[in-house]
Amino acid sequence: MITEDARELLETGAVCDSCLGRPVAERSFGLTNAERGRALRTTVAMADDDDFDPATPEECWVCEGYCGTFDAIAETIVDALEGVDFATYQVGTRVPPLVEENERLLREDAGLEPDVGEMLKQECNREVGRRVGAKTGTDVDFDRPDVLAVIDLEAFDPLEAIESDSVTSHAVDVQVNPAFVYGRYRKLERDIPQTEWPCRECGGSGVQLGDDGEEPCDYCGGSGYMYETSVEQVVRPHVVEAMDGEEGTFHGAGREDVDALMLEGGRPFVLEVTRPNVRDPDPAELEREINAAAAGAVEVEGLRLATYEMVERVKEHDASKQYRADVEFADPIEEADFEAVLEKLTGTTVDQDTPQRVDHRRASLTRERTVYDIDGELLEPTRAEVRVHGEGGLYIKELISSDEGRTVPSLAGLLETDAEVTALDVLGVEGEDEPFELEAYFHDEPRADDSDDTAQAAE
Repeated sequence: MITEDARELLETGAVCDSCLGRPVAERSFGLTNAERGRALRTTVAMADDDDFDPATPEECWVCEGYCGTFDAIAETIVDALEGVDFATYQVGTRVPPLVEENERLLREDAGLEPDVGEMLKQECNREVGRRVGAKTGTDVDFDRPDVLAVIDLEAFDPLEAIESDSVTSHAVDVQVNPAFVYGRYRKLERDIPQTEWPCRECGGSGVQLGDDGEEPCDYCGGSGYMYETSVEQVVRPHVVEAMDGEEGTFHGAGREDVDALMLEGGRPFVLEVTRPNVRDPDPAELEREINAAAAGAVEVEGLRLATYEMVERVKEHDASKQYRADVEFADPIEEADFEAVLEKLTGTTVDQDTPQRVDHRRASLTRERTVYDIDGELLEPTRAEVRVHGEGGLYIKELISSDEGRTVPSLAGLLETDAEVTALDVLGVEGEDEPFELEAYFHDEPRADDSDDTAQAAE
């Protein structure tokens, strides 16, 4: 009987209502442990016709006073979150080993199972969390909260905290989780990399050691970078500033060569911002600001506030690509031969060894990739425009040139002449089976000026 269990628990010594209620936490949904404990204490007193003798948390040998500090801890967390924009939270607790041992002894002395009911850790998480939510008007999220507050009970004296009604800020570690902005970018000038490219000679420092000490690096001119700017350097500062964050990390859905343009629908990306104090900037205003500052070199569109899952989606989602290439041949080509070779390549699967131009930074592998469609126009006997729709990971330059036989079949190999891509444009990056832009991956509502196709795909 539960009253017999309660008697055994009360006989262990002074036990506060919360600690008395935790071993029966699975009973009577909707009650706090303190309410359960008080009910048990009252029931036993009435059944035994004894004086009602409550024990305060300060007197409790189990929690040693910690159950009386929930309000003060919650207030400390709220103070620590001052100025931080968040909609969801989670609370975690580290309990002193001695208190954990007390909880085990309480159940053991009462003849109960060692893990029956609930432990102080769970009660503290819930009770403090409930108070934080009420004070801030936010919701608990056990999967991916905007902020996480970790309480270290050992960092303060509970009796002093009860007396002063306050808990030192050192007892609370507030972690602000990153925020994410999704969009697509177009790169309208060549020789702009997707991400910043530190100088290989000076390691990004911009200086080198000369006869008279440090001097500007000859290789990068003292800038610290191989290229003057990048898509990341265009986008990141504006997003980080708008979110009042510490720093940003750029994640792209693959990348184009530094000398290639990214046109038409653009390439999906996510900008991850660490420790943001603002989580809901105006994406439309942010978009206008970035595009104005980029002055035509880079454009972004479709900016939206995204979930953290969007990073993995952008990096891992299977996507096909569309390209346009200017091609020059070493020998004159007949138009009939050109068209026949394009027809032969359409729908075929090619074997591609890791290209020579990237084998210094990528594993040496042979990859199979499908050419969904390829067509083109022979502009002159030695010059053509070629358009390719291919599986993600298809190396287009090598599909054209053969890379000295490392791609089979190839345009050059089938035409039996050398071929070189003199200019490459990426025209489209789209999901193979479904679009990148599904509503489950966004926090905000789609804007009125978003494309109808995106809105329909997200339904």
